Amino acid sequence: MNYNQKLSFHYRASERSEGEKENEILFRLWKRRLRRGRSLLRLPSFCEAKASRRTSVLLRSSLQLEQLKKRTKFSSPYVIGVDGGGTKTVAALANLKGKILKIGKAGPASPTNVGIKMVAKSLSQAIEKILPREGKILSTFIGLPAVQERPRLLEKIKKELLKRREISPIFQGKLKIDSDQIVAFRSGSDEKDGVLIIAGTGCVFHGWAKGKEAHASGWGWLADEGSAFWVGQRVYQSIFKDLDGRGPKTLLTKLVFQKLKIKNKENLINLVYLKNPTQIIPQFSTFCDEAARRGDRIAKKIMREAGEELALTTKTIIRKLNFQRKIFPLVLVGSTLQSKIVLDTVKKEVKKFAPKAKIIRPKQEPVIGAIKLAIEQYNM
Repeated sequence: MNYNQKLSFHYRASERSEGEKENEILFRLWKRRLRRGRSLLRLPSFCEAKASRRTSVLLRSSLQLEQLKKRTKFSSPYVIGVDGGGTKTVAALANLKGKILKIGKAGPASPTNVGIKMVAKSLSQAIEKILPREGKILSTFIGLPAVQERPRLLEKIKKELLKRREISPIFQGKLKIDSDQIVAFRSGSDEKDGVLIIAGTGCVFHGWAKGKEAHASGWGWLADEGSAFWVGQRVYQSIFKDLDGRGPKTLLTKLVFQKLKIKNKENLINLVYLKNPTQIIPQFSTFCDEAARRGDRIAKKIMREAGEELALTTKTIIRKLNFQRKIFPLVLVGSTLQSKIVLDTVKKEVKKFAPKAKIIRPKQEPVIGAIKLAIEQYNM
């Protein structure tokens, strides 16, 4: 019995005794307000004063129903999606329609760079920030870097998460930890087949075609050509070539010193080697892009080469899946692709090789892909 049916039931019961036209008018007023989605709590005070005993019963019943509705509206079912990355972790709480209700952020969650315990800590911190006070978590999907290449990590990470009581609600529903690659791809496309480029702190490439998969790169920060770390390494090398006189002068030297508020090369060495290089070096890629926009020849060369490296690996995936002459989504995700030079280079080179590729730059955070997958997981 729905809301209006219950009211009608109460009203029909009241008709068995002697009624008044005034009460019927009042009832119609209440029903009209319900139909228009308005609150019964805001009825004019004169209505309650004029209501007879039987109508007062109706009003009290209606108010009780509305209060019950208010008490239970927070007991809704939820899903959680998590996108872990090399520099940050983003968790999102959503309803079953995919509407994001809360966002929580924490530190890096790359097992290769920071280890399993740090990954579990970052995931817990991000998830704890979005847990609802009431309601059940029906499904949680966590996407992490480097797990596609090292599947044994998945169980180890899950065991570490189970130790964290602060996020125990997620274990009441379905839980899956998988690659951030599928999360990123689904953030830009609802299709099952296509190609993905992730170019952030590190980079990785993945493709899907009717059950067949192809993968390249993602082997850690000492490889990952075209990534922010790769760009940062070349910036670091160019600065010391400049300072030693082994290479040309570059705006990168002055810009990096200004941005990091350092005065000499000793400060730079200490900053890089005494801290975590995987967090410091990728920052240099944004300085490189700025220097390139300001016309620095060395910076422009580095960013163009980054785009060429990303395009080369993308073409490798396309060739493995025989997508050269097919229409398919090519989803591009990551901070390195925010550079116009890098993005234009990738587009130009890929279009030469696969002219029908639909290049997609997701407008939303990759975590939306994790939300989609969490909902699908619940509905399976």
